[in-house]
Amino acid sequence: MAKKKTAAPKKATKAIAKTGKTRPAEKERVLITGAAGFLGSHLCDRFLKEGYHVLAMDNLITGRLKNIEHLFKREDFEFYHHDVSKYVHVPGKLKYILHFASPASPIDYLKIPIQTLKVSSLGTHNLLGLALAKKARILVASTSEVYGDPQVHPQTEDYWGHVNTVGPRGVYDEAKRFQEAITMAYHTYHGLETRMVRIFNTYGPRMRLNDGRVLPAFIGQALRGEDLTIFGKGNQTRSFCYVDDLIEGIYRLLKSDCADPINIGNPAEITIKQFAEEIVKLTGTKQKLIYKPLPQDDPMQRKPDITRARKLLKWEPKVSRAQGLKITYEYFKSLTPQELYEKDHNTFEGYVRK
Repeated sequence: MAKKKTAAPKKATKAIAKTGKTRPAEKERVLITGAAGFLGSHLCDRFLKEGYHVLAMDNLITGRLKNIEHLFKREDFEFYHHDVSKYVHVPGKLKYILHFASPASPIDYLKIPIQTLKVSSLGTHNLLGLALAKKARILVASTSEVYGDPQVHPQTEDYWGHVNTVGPRGVYDEAKRFQEAITMAYHTYHGLETRMVRIFNTYGPRMRLNDGRVLPAFIGQALRGEDLTIFGKGNQTRSFCYVDDLIEGIYRLLKSDCADPINIGNPAEITIKQFAEEIVKLTGTKQKLIYKPLPQDDPMQRKPDITRARKLLKWEPKVSRAQGLKITYEYFKSLTPQELYEKDHNTFEGYVRK
């Protein structure tokens, strides 16, 4: 059984019995894995706001309790310290399961490749089995990385991708591709209600500065007074979606009738060099742009085709990059000096082979 932190016990039972008042209806329960991570913590906030009882699960390898500690006093929130790659048991009813447990940063998944593969294979299998047992609808977090270094632009959901299975990024790319395959197998074979979201580059408060992704890397370098590092010539493109927009898209997808994968991201495309220049302007710093070799298999283009999301979910991003970056920058400025200069998020002791 997973280690569990719970809210204080309820004390209203006797009062209800004495007054004869109707007992409040039990809230529907949702399990969110990877709950202490960037996206998982925002999902916890959203589902609590929507009136659900949230069961949060995380093994804290890459997640941080700081992201959800503001929720611990709530009676409608529970935290389970557990690795979903191992057998998952949750007592009681479940309405929904959202599987967001996985390293999502190249720095992390290159250090713990086996765990990255396991959480989206064994972990997904365990959670699909739980969903089947509970008759719960499950949504799994896939990624634009299933498209690899795409030869089709922008990327539509019916594009099969261009992935190097044995390259350094293959442990993440293939884990997510397998996750989609087993999720669809449970849908077609067992009739399980499943949803799949392909997430494109997302940013916002609670991102880690040292997670290796371009946005926190640039802002962290600017705040520390370092030159901004561009890999390659800077002509590769990305499309950045603010976290609130992404969470709205995920929520609509969960409530929809679509079992096929759906891209959720912002199609406003920009080159990395242009993006670095925006960060320099935003932060008011005078750093130079320096160039280093492009890592192996780093995608040259990233832009979601969100036609399906617009049609089926009536969703599209609302927050402009300028607005979202301003909010995100204010969050990063509030970090402590220790967090600002932290080099390694996790040593991964016990996971990394010496």
